[in-house]
Amino acid sequence: IKSILLACLQRDDAKTISKKLCDTISELASGILPDNAWPELLPFMFQCVSSDSPYLQESAFLIFAQLSQFIGDSLVPFIKDLHAVFLNTLSNSPSSDVRIAALNAVINFIQCLETSGDRDRFQDLLPAMMRTLTEALNSSQEATAQEALELLIELAGAEPRFLRRQLVDVVGSMLQIAEAEQLEEGTRHLAVEFVITLAEARERAPGMMRKLPQFISRLFEILMKMLLDIEDDPAWHSAEIEDEDAGETGNYSVGQECLDRLAIALGGNSIVPVASQLLPAYLSAPEWQKHHAALIALAQIAEGCAKVMVKNLEEVVNMVLSSFQDPHPRVRWAAINAIGQLSTDLGPDLQMQYHQRVLPALAGAMDDFQNPRVQAHAASAVLNFSENCTPDILTPYMDGVVSKLLVLLQNGKQLVQEGALTALASVADSSQEHFQKYYDAVMPYLKAILVNATDKSNRMLRAKAMECISLVGMAVGKEKFRDDAKQVMEVLMSLQGSQMEADDPTTSYMLQAWARLCKCLGQDFLPYMSVVMPPLLQSAQLKPDVTITSADSDNDIEDSDDESMETITLGDKRIGIKTSVLEEKATACNMLCCYADELKEGFYPWIDQVAPTLVPLLKFYFHEEVRRAAVSIMPELLLSAKLAVEKGLAQGRNESYVKQLSDYIVPALVEALHKEPDVEISASMLDALNECIQVSGTLLDEGQVRAIVDEIKQVLTASSSRKRERSERAKAEDFDAEEGELLKEENEQEEELFDQVGEILGTLIKTFKASFLAFFDELTSYLTPMWGKDKTAGERRIAICIFDDVAEQCREAALKYYDTYLPFLFEACNDENPDVRQAAVYGLGVCAEFGGSVFKPLVGEALSRLNAVIQHPHALQPENIMAYDNAVSALGKICQFHRDSIDSSQVIPAWLSCLPIKGDLIEAKVVHDQLCCMVERSDVELLGPNNQHVPKIFLVFAEVGGIFSQLSMLVFLGSGVSDLSTALRCPLIATMSGIVWEALPDLHYHVLLAVLCAGKDLATEQTAGRMVNLLRHLQQTLPPATLASTWSSLQPQQQITLQSILSS
Repeated sequence: IKSILLACLQRDDAKTISKKLCDTISELASGILPDNAWPELLPFMFQCVSSDSPYLQESAFLIFAQLSQFIGDSLVPFIKDLHAVFLNTLSNSPSSDVRIAALNAVINFIQCLETSGDRDRFQDLLPAMMRTLTEALNSSQEATAQEALELLIELAGAEPRFLRRQLVDVVGSMLQIAEAEQLEEGTRHLAVEFVITLAEARERAPGMMRKLPQFISRLFEILMKMLLDIEDDPAWHSAEIEDEDAGETGNYSVGQECLDRLAIALGGNSIVPVASQLLPAYLSAPEWQKHHAALIALAQIAEGCAKVMVKNLEEVVNMVLSSFQDPHPRVRWAAINAIGQLSTDLGPDLQMQYHQRVLPALAGAMDDFQNPRVQAHAASAVLNFSENCTPDILTPYMDGVVSKLLVLLQNGKQLVQEGALTALASVADSSQEHFQKYYDAVMPYLKAILVNATDKSNRMLRAKAMECISLVGMAVGKEKFRDDAKQVMEVLMSLQGSQMEADDPTTSYMLQAWARLCKCLGQDFLPYMSVVMPPLLQSAQLKPDVTITSADSDNDIEDSDDESMETITLGDKRIGIKTSVLEEKATACNMLCCYADELKEGFYPWIDQVAPTLVPLLKFYFHEEVRRAAVSIMPELLLSAKLAVEKGLAQGRNESYVKQLSDYIVPALVEALHKEPDVEISASMLDALNECIQVSGTLLDEGQVRAIVDEIKQVLTASSSRKRERSERAKAEDFDAEEGELLKEENEQEEELFDQVGEILGTLIKTFKASFLAFFDELTSYLTPMWGKDKTAGERRIAICIFDDVAEQCREAALKYYDTYLPFLFEACNDENPDVRQAAVYGLGVCAEFGGSVFKPLVGEALSRLNAVIQHPHALQPENIMAYDNAVSALGKICQFHRDSIDSSQVIPAWLSCLPIKGDLIEAKVVHDQLCCMVERSDVELLGPNNQHVPKIFLVFAEVGGIFSQLSMLVFLGSGVSDLSTALRCPLIATMSGIVWEALPDLHYHVLLAVLCAGKDLATEQTAGRMVNLLRHLQQTLPPATLASTWSSLQPQQQITLQSILSS
């Protein structure tokens, strides 16, 4: 075969044949050349490149290019010979095809070189590489130039730093090509793509392009000029849905996309100064196209420049709102478009600061009946605005906005009606129960559209009506929506039964509407599940529609009429994938999550069909959203099965069924985590795995725990190597503050991963207690480095929390770790981060409680560390309060478990003086219960000589009992007396509310009294009751003088309230 292939290569065949021949030789060589099983190949190739035959030269370079990709290491020993061959060919070959093939080979070979030193040996080739491009352009061979540009773009993405020394010249040449209006659009677009690719290659060359400020303004101007390539097409004004892009050219689309990418790549500090210069000039020019371009550009750069633009909101908002009055409708449309985009990218700041200007402007634009497309876009922008909006901002404008949207709903133009429906849905979603006021006016219109919009042309209108009805239903709640819900669901059921075309948007919208109706109706939705589930499962089981063709095939996927077909080129293959199929699949998977989450054990009948559908989708790499949904539903399925078995709803199945399901889900989740490429989804997988462990508990066997622990090791190792790679990036010569910000964001994502690891280990320790310690021992080499000062505060906190869990759950079995970990714990009590301090002092409390004789010698050191936290000058500031409360709790535990090792006459009063604690409600309950126990047994050191600490105890009990907290009345029109009795069931609240109730004899409305008392949170109801009894007991037993001095220390209002409780 080897000799036949090489013999064939020497025949001058057609290009399509020779290319396939080169592919075959490369494939075969990549398998056998590293083992020296084809020694004659490389000499043959070097012979070809130095021959007189352009055909043989081109073929050899094609093979060199592919071998560089497959087995580059095997070529590195020939680096010197290859350098000479490449330089000679690029500089001297008269054939453009050979030069392009050599360029391809050089670029692939540079990428396979491991060291920057080796790559630098090829620096002197760069001028010749660029000449391949410029000579092709000068001789009007634009097809060749475009091939060269595509190869150089590959180099820019893969090895941007190779270009660094000659960056000014290279980028300058590319911008010159982009500015040359006599060249084909395709050529100019590729030159722009090269520069954008360099800007985006920030992982490999952080900050490099920001060091070229002159290029930014020049590129920005090129992209702005591209946006001017737009015509005022009459079709746009007709406001038919399919003509939305009428008048937009290829130039316009590239300009729009590249502005967005450039801003994201370089950030606001680089882009905003350039935009601030250029955009006002465009807005003050006479041509409408320039106004339009400025507003489109502003919308495009907002995402990447958000942090800087938020600081200049006034200027940005003025710029946009002044164009709402522009005489040209396309400019007004662009201004509305900008407001919509800015509402998303600069929210919620824009909403909070400028609602009083933006919402009236959008409402005014809805009155533009001469330009329905402008009206429709104003309605759509209301959606963007309200998505980042709180009900209190939105409510004052709702009368006006809702009435205008209802007018638009009756408009003859479908585009306008659809915009109004989307806006109404969003306003309802954002305002929640405040939308009840408009329900009776809005719902009849929505139902009418749902029932009557049956034509094929109205499919999207009906779909949007479904969306709107379901969101309005969720907003106003079950009681208000119940009657209409039945009618709506009957319509949906009849639609579900009808035969719909493959491209009908109704399917996707209906899947989502059903799920929202389920959220709204809860368990009342169960009867409809048999209708909803079959088509939903069908959508979730859709196979990805993938087409693979040769990259140079004439049958171009992109020419297909189907807009939902997206293509990527990988090597010499073009892969097309139908995104509409993936989106429907993702929607269906998300809806299955909603049902499982909402219906709990009610979802049980469907588990046997859903689990085998979604478990394989944990590794569905075509679409992230599908994976996310599959991950989210795993614990829900387990919980549904467990609850169904516990409540006797599992048709006779028992715990072995839950075990069987757990054995299917947990290993699949662990395996998917091992292969997951996305850090964010990995964190979600760890979270789901943690929830699964909580549900499965001891049903997990040792092998499964082993697999989980091994995967945790792998997650920590991968995370460490990513962090190392980032710190290497930070050493790059062009690294700057903006790159530092982006690096920080990436590291925060990493922190989420560590958090989830901590949670999982905590759950495993709580579940398996001392039997997990053998695994914990294996993990110490991974966890101990996390205590280091060089690690982030988040990592240190997580490491401490894991030890806290071990000490708390494993008790005596954990004592062997005290020598290793307590020094870290003491050190961490002084950490500058309050969360780390909180975890450390909590750990000291745990060790005090369970450490016995091992902790005893360390009590003095522990007291000193806790004292430093409690006495910190800012200890009671909000950011420090949790650390303070946990330190007080730990001090209490030392008093309780190590009294013989402390000077209790000093320490116990010091502890009492810190009470009550109010920040950490879990510790508050523990501490206040401990105080109660000590008073009940008349603890001498607590009461003090001559009962001198009793006034303080009175105050603490009174405050914890909620007696001095604010009483608040919530007055509800029409709420029944039963509500009042519900509120007054708690004995403590009943006694207290009597005071207020007496004062309101003439109230004309039914009143629900809600007593917002901290006492409910600071102590259990049982402890609070004990405190009231103790107060009464103290009142009766204390000497009159002590009682009098206690009483005099209280405020007059406190005395009245306390008296009412003691006498009731």
